Amino acid sequence: MISSKGARLASLKATISAFKETCLRQGKTLPKFVKIVEVGPRDGLQNEKEIVPTQEKIDFINRLSNCGLQTIEATAFVSPKWVPQMGDNFEVYTKINKRPGVNYTALVPNTKGLETAIKAGVKEVAVFGAASETFTKKNINCTIKESLGRFKEVVDEAKKHDIRIRGYVSCVMGCPYEGDVAPQKVDEVAGELFSMGCYEVSLGDTIGVGTPEKTHALMSNIRSVPVENVAVHFHDTYDKAIENILIALSYGVSVVDSSVAGLGGCPYAKKAAGNVCTENVLLALQELGISHGVDLRQLSETGNHISRILKRDSQSLLE
Repeated sequence: MISSKGARLASLKATISAFKETCLRQGKTLPKFVKIVEVGPRDGLQNEKEIVPTQEKIDFINRLSNCGLQTIEATAFVSPKWVPQMGDNFEVYTKINKRPGVNYTALVPNTKGLETAIKAGVKEVAVFGAASETFTKKNINCTIKESLGRFKEVVDEAKKHDIRIRGYVSCVMGCPYEGDVAPQKVDEVAGELFSMGCYEVSLGDTIGVGTPEKTHALMSNIRSVPVENVAVHFHDTYDKAIENILIALSYGVSVVDSSVAGLGGCPYAKKAAGNVCTENVLLALQELGISHGVDLRQLSETGNHISRILKRDSQSLLE
């Protein structure tokens, strides 16, 4: 992995330049606007060993709210037994400043989580499954088929309360227990989520083993969900996340999940590095002339702020 910031930035720009030439040569049209789904407060913090004080989480989300982001995943209504970092979910969600025009989402694993989310005033929830049987068992303690049945209950109940539902599919390019995952299986699970009522389905490379070749294979096999309803969620374990996002954009994807400062990782995928860094995604989009509506400098300051609190280095390449 390229380690120095300068070398990584140079590599990123070279990758984008080569991608632009390829798109030009192949006549591919890229999206004019890409929506960023900022997952730092939830996916970014959930794997931190030290519990982040509730007020720090609230302040973090409030800072993100001022950066021009359209969607922020604020917390998860899960059992603190399984994810202790999210044990203050109700207090965090009810005390953050809800900025007009910003969508504050929350993850829910089941109807019990949904009930609490409804009490907190959540307007959009996300359900999360996987394209791997073993990962599903380790993550939410059931089979894929059983998980889809649970999600259907959540979706049906959420609809009664006019709550929008987003779906996640984990392990879309590889599983820490099973190895490679067939793109057709990803499409099957994604299609089930879309059919039951998820307005958007995010495809997650949970352990960061995706490559441009695997991304081509994945995107060319996603047929059960319209591309305008597909999002991508890459982890940067091997410095391939941006390359994979570029490939997804070339297929028409216009929604990208990312985490400020590159925070995050999955508690059930121990070797997973952090999510792709939001600042680096925005740098790539700007190099491509794609609009995103985010104040990059302000977001970078927010990333530096939370990194200091967590006593870790930001993965941002912003100069």
